[in-house]
Amino acid sequence: MRIAVNTGGGDAPGLNAVIRAFTLGAIHRGWEVVGIRRGYDGLFMEDGKGIVTLDEEAVRGITHLGGTILGTTNRGNPLEVRNGSDRGDEVVQRIHDLGCDGLVAIGGDGSLTIAAELQRRGLKVIGVPKTIDNDLAATTVTFGFHTAVQTATDAIGRLHSTAEAHRRTMVVEVMGRDAGWIGLFSGLGGTADVILIPEIPFDFDRVCAAVRERYDDGPEFAIVVVSEGARPIGGKVEVVETATPGRPRYGGIADFVAKEITKRAGHETRSLVLGHIQRGGEPTAYDKVLALRFGAAAVELAARGDWGSMVALHPPHVDAVPLAEATARLRLVPLDSDIVQTARSLGVSFGD
Repeated sequence: MRIAVNTGGGDAPGLNAVIRAFTLGAIHRGWEVVGIRRGYDGLFMEDGKGIVTLDEEAVRGITHLGGTILGTTNRGNPLEVRNGSDRGDEVVQRIHDLGCDGLVAIGGDGSLTIAAELQRRGLKVIGVPKTIDNDLAATTVTFGFHTAVQTATDAIGRLHSTAEAHRRTMVVEVMGRDAGWIGLFSGLGGTADVILIPEIPFDFDRVCAAVRERYDDGPEFAIVVVSEGARPIGGKVEVVETATPGRPRYGGIADFVAKEITKRAGHETRSLVLGHIQRGGEPTAYDKVLALRFGAAAVELAARGDWGSMVALHPPHVDAVPLAEATARLRLVPLDSDIVQTARSLGVSFGD
């Protein structure tokens, strides 16, 4: 067989590990693998510059690298209607023109939604779930999440000493969009005093009460971790801009919260946005291994002819779920989950 591979949406640590595992697994079966650069944009580049042959040399030594050797984009949706039509059918035809039997699409909810539609239009597709947000309900965890949490936890831990030295409240904004997994895990791991996540709208009075209590108990500083999609009760998510139709770019909640704490509690407060540092760098060992497992599993699905599926982790196994169901709903933090209860039992405030 000859199979195309692409990476779409936001980058995540572990993408290169998936590419390597799938490529080597395919080559060992006697197949050919080609990479499409920048999501689907590479199909439309001149002189074939958007298509690259993936062989053993191309994927040597990339498991530990962040980013993706194929490049990616979150603004290259071929299903976006322009001038009365989209380019979905053209994508299917161009992949067929490359002599490819199918496509392995590595991406998050947006990318896999596109892949599912291309499958419906006649392209054989296997999905591999990727997102630091960990918000795909069909898999227990996505690769990239643990690395993002580790990066955020390390940063939060470093803030304790400077916050204590200046008797400040530090408000740290982490990624996650509508899911609070990164905020919850990094806030708990970084011993934050307040964790604000999208699933639990917060009350500013309760947030400030928790901060004041922290100062009154002796340590005259506080750490507040806030997910970018968090919002106050009756309020809305802070948005920097609408980069993609229907998908606004979140940001600004940390500064908003910091100003309110200063105004209401009277404590000197600083805000920090970790931003894309959570996406970069070498994957953790967990994410490397998970990504390699996902890549190898995609080869097995292709060998079985199990197209229209997405690989998924259901511990201790990696198996398959229907691609159409993979993005049907987001995986949000359950309010009765043990990790939320653990945080509450430790005295962490969620502002509710």
